[in-house]
Amino acid sequence: MAKKTRGLFAARKLLKRRKKFRFAKKNAYQMIMKTYKKNDPLRGSPQGRGIVLEKVQVEVKQPHSGLRKCVKVQLAKTGETVTAHLPGEGAMKFVDEHNEVLITRVGGPQRGSAGDMPGVKFKVIKVVGTSLKELVRGRKQKPVR
Repeated sequence: MAKKTRGLFAARKLLKRRKKFRFAKKNAYQMIMKTYKKNDPLRGSPQGRGIVLEKVQVEVKQPHSGLRKCVKVQLAKTGETVTAHLPGEGAMKFVDEHNEVLITRVGGPQRGSAGDMPGVKFKVIKVVGTSLKELVRGRKQKPVR
């Protein structure tokens, strides 16, 4: 492979070279066309608000066993239904059906699901405007509406 051009009048040559290798990266097309944002339930935003439709328990993948506590949430922005994890011991007690929750992504590899829960890509961070972490710790109480 030829070396990259350097020097005072190299700009045109460098631009041509960049055009040539534009799609060399594996996910270049997705980045240019923004296909991830179009297929994403949150449409590229970091957090999303939604209404709890039902509480569910997700069976985990091998070699672990157990039922992880999750909720099905209908997003206000797109109307799509996603499954969100409830982190913390006893967190399910603080979430009821028809509650408004704030969800964010779970840090899974390559925008995937986290840990041993198949298909769960989101987690609940707030319930009725109050931090779920604070509710679980017992520092705050859920507001009565």
